[in-house]
Amino acid sequence: MSKKKEEQEQQEKLQQEISRVKLPRGNQTFGIVDQRLGGTRMRVHCLDGKARICRIPGRMKRRLWVREGEIVLVEPWELGGDEKGDIIFKYRPAQVSYLRNKGYLKNLEQADEF
Repeated sequence: MSKKKEEQEQQEKLQQEISRVKLPRGNQTFGIVDQRLGGTRMRVHCLDGKARICRIPGRMKRRLWVREGEIVLVEPWELGGDEKGDIIFKYRPAQVSYLRNKGYLKNLEQADEF
């Protein structure tokens, strides 16, 4: 009986995680981490067709661990927005599958060709 309860709790957690998917606002865009450059900087190919050098802001440095190939939410800088940006959020695998199913990551297959 406890196994069923655990499975139900996991299902509820997954459903709760998916219901809180953060979507881009304003000039924010999705991106795929291409290469780590050292420190908190990395090269990200954004779905708007541009490659940016992005960093993890200091307030999130300890909480956000990002690896190559992961989907992130990028906010371009106001000055030099085509070349630089900040990583705001990292999507978990369940959230990525939700975004794919809803059609937000249509250009993802094209972006993988970089």
